[in-house]
Amino acid sequence: MTTSNDLARYGYRQELSRQLRFRDLLAYGLVYMVPIAPMAIFGSVYAGSGGMVALAYAIGVVALVFTAFSYSQMVKAFPMSGSVYNYAGRGISPPVGFLAGWVILLDYVLVPGLLYLVASVAMHSTVPAVPVWLWLLGFVAVNTVVNSVGIRMTAVVTRVMLVGELIVLAVFLVVAGWALVTGRGRFSWDAFYNADTFTWSLVAGAVSIAVLSFLGFDGISMLAEETRDGARQIGRAMAAVLVLAGVLFIAQTWLAAMLVPNPGGLLAEGDVNGTAFYDAAAVAGGSWLATVCAVATAIAWGLPNSMVAQVATSRLLYAMARDRQLPAFLAKVSVRRSVPINATLLTGVVSLALGLYMATRADGITLLSSLINFGAMVAFLVPHVSVVVHHLIRRRSGNWFAHLLMPAAGFVILAYVVVNANIAAQRLGLAWLGLGVLVLAGLYLTGRRPVLSGLAPTQAARRDMERV
Repeated sequence: MTTSNDLARYGYRQELSRQLRFRDLLAYGLVYMVPIAPMAIFGSVYAGSGGMVALAYAIGVVALVFTAFSYSQMVKAFPMSGSVYNYAGRGISPPVGFLAGWVILLDYVLVPGLLYLVASVAMHSTVPAVPVWLWLLGFVAVNTVVNSVGIRMTAVVTRVMLVGELIVLAVFLVVAGWALVTGRGRFSWDAFYNADTFTWSLVAGAVSIAVLSFLGFDGISMLAEETRDGARQIGRAMAAVLVLAGVLFIAQTWLAAMLVPNPGGLLAEGDVNGTAFYDAAAVAGGSWLATVCAVATAIAWGLPNSMVAQVATSRLLYAMARDRQLPAFLAKVSVRRSVPINATLLTGVVSLALGLYMATRADGITLLSSLINFGAMVAFLVPHVSVVVHHLIRRRSGNWFAHLLMPAAGFVILAYVVVNANIAAQRLGLAWLGLGVLVLAGLYLTGRRPVLSGLAPTQAARRDMERV
């Protein structure tokens, strides 16, 4: 069981509240990933994969199972908030940790803004009388208040929301399955493999889009200082969430692919209006099912999903700030609520500003999605390298399977996906990394080079050793 002593040996105090159990982590991860997430981007993945949308999600699961394994190895080694930032910083070196944290900031800081924007646009299309900016403001306000109250409140709200999402998904699966049985649609395995359109680069490009649905399983690692049952539970929860969500993603996209009313047109023209899944739902059950799926997706992205995304982002900001690699005010923890209050509030403000700005751009959602996917996939490469350096090289582990073969396989798969990602996303992502290098150089010039406590024995620890 992880205790305050685990943090003390790294030079930190236990400031966050340890209230979360395995079931809370499981609910948190599922809500972050959104069981009905593919409904929003189904058309893009379908068109990008040549119709092999289920295959794209299946490959995504396989690729990220390796990544989840590497995360579990590193969270056991360093059971604290900060995720990739700490794993790279402590497993490789502090400067590498700073750059890893900087890259994943591209994911974590932008994700809430994207979720709020997608949800607000969807709700505005459903209720035109309420403008996009007002939906944005409402979603941000509700989530910021809930997250400021405390992690227990967040856990309760997310569990309730998760039940609602699973009910909607169950309704779709039953109605869609019945529609296929009764002849509305065409049974086919093309969603898994189509010899006429298959190429590895095509599928890899689609996986880079589908990864958006998988973002969140890694967010569980941000809660290492708030779980009651130890770091081992973090790894278990990540693996369970990834596999469970992957099965749900594959099932719903396979059914939807067999119900698309005009598959040729979708492949040729893409999903310009983002309604491909809802069109398939209408074929299965009529306009009522299409409306239920659309509204459920909007609410899921705007409330529970963005709520837990805000939690993860605030914990990353908190972890970097207490190490003096971001402004110190972000490390302030509310004594009464045991939450990083300033980081939580800043995340809400940035998400609102970003969402409002991107709402004015025709390519706002596409641009944000590409940047987030690229940032996430690059960040996912880091734990694999950290496992090899920390366990195999530094600690001379003899477990070649866990500390070399598994991380190497995960790295190769993700690297191939990154290479085949959207070119614009690659350029913008590399530009962000370049900016991070400049910031790192600035830290060195101002005498604030990245230093992580606990990498060497602290003075207190040395005194204790001398007494012994």
